Amino acid sequence: MDQPETTVESANPDLFWPRFCPWPDCAAHHDAGARRVRFRRHGAYSRRCDGRRVPRFRCPCCRRTFSLQSFAVSYYLKRPELTQPIARGLVAGSAHRQIARSAGCHHATVTRRSQRLGRHAALLHHLVLRELPDTAEPVIVDDFDSFAFSQYFPCTLPTAVGASSWFVYGFAFAPERRRGRMSPRQKRTRARLELRHGRPPRGAVREAFRRLVERLPRGPLHLIADADPAIRRAVASMARVRLEVHPNPARGPKGSRRSRAARERDRAMFPNDQLHRFLRHTEAAHRRETIAFGRSYNGLIERLALFVVWRNLVQSRSERRPRDGTTAMRLSGVRRPWSWDDVFARRLQPSRVNPPEEVWRLYRREVVTPPLIRERRHTLRRAF
Repeated sequence: MDQPETTVESANPDLFWPRFCPWPDCAAHHDAGARRVRFRRHGAYSRRCDGRRVPRFRCPCCRRTFSLQSFAVSYYLKRPELTQPIARGLVAGSAHRQIARSAGCHHATVTRRSQRLGRHAALLHHLVLRELPDTAEPVIVDDFDSFAFSQYFPCTLPTAVGASSWFVYGFAFAPERRRGRMSPRQKRTRARLELRHGRPPRGAVREAFRRLVERLPRGPLHLIADADPAIRRAVASMARVRLEVHPNPARGPKGSRRSRAARERDRAMFPNDQLHRFLRHTEAAHRRETIAFGRSYNGLIERLALFVVWRNLVQSRSERRPRDGTTAMRLSGVRRPWSWDDVFARRLQPSRVNPPEEVWRLYRREVVTPPLIRERRHTLRRAF
């Protein structure tokens, strides 16, 4: 997927011309209809935040009007200049309040902008995956544990990483039940919360792995994983999958030498383990014993979607060797690393991208965090 030649924000207002109608129910919304449509200019207005002149157009099919801002990521934003600083802060490990102090805005502004960036990143990642050729490299799959709202609501975010390219093919989500060592008081608290909100559904982790593998590129698939039984059950009925298992061996005391089995396992799973260490270090919500944990499952997923796009398209494959390029350059023929201007070059509309149901759930913020049953969903009519 090549970089955009120019961004909508920097386009010359006198030369900009729409390629489609932004209204989803219009016949000219898709490319097939737009090729036969001649949009007409319908005046202009001055944008209040920076005084920039924004042209307006009228669609001859649905007779509705729209402007250049309908195609920009900054549509309906009062402070569009905050988008890139907030995106950089999110992937740099800053919490929302820290970003707000640096950017000079309210922390709720950072939260809302983070939601928008996550939705945009999910659609962009789907477009990148759609243009990838059938993968010939092995793909490493492993789970990544985190939690939202409190440690009584853990979840797993399985990730899929290319063994040679280190390209992050995607991730999934599944709620889990709190486990591990707990005091009697913590066990009573868990029982009380489960009585109020219910337990996570059985087999949720297996279904998450299944959805993740199904979204990988077509063709024969060589999977590398540990001995997690959820992965085995998820791919048992998939004829195209060949599973290579590397069990997690027993480890000695900290600082002791690794066994031969441990070295083989770490060598085979290195790209995915490196991604998880990168997430623990870079994402504030995933650090151990953090006070910046995610307040909802939707927030975790949105920030992870932005991180995946940054990791694949913007960040170098190796920070020690930036000349190696990005992970996407190893797979899809991208000529150079993307910049944040390329990532936010234009608005992506889900009605044109046509993402799978898993991405739709993320876009509409339909993943329910049990204590937040009234969490706000994304159901805006004109800013969808």
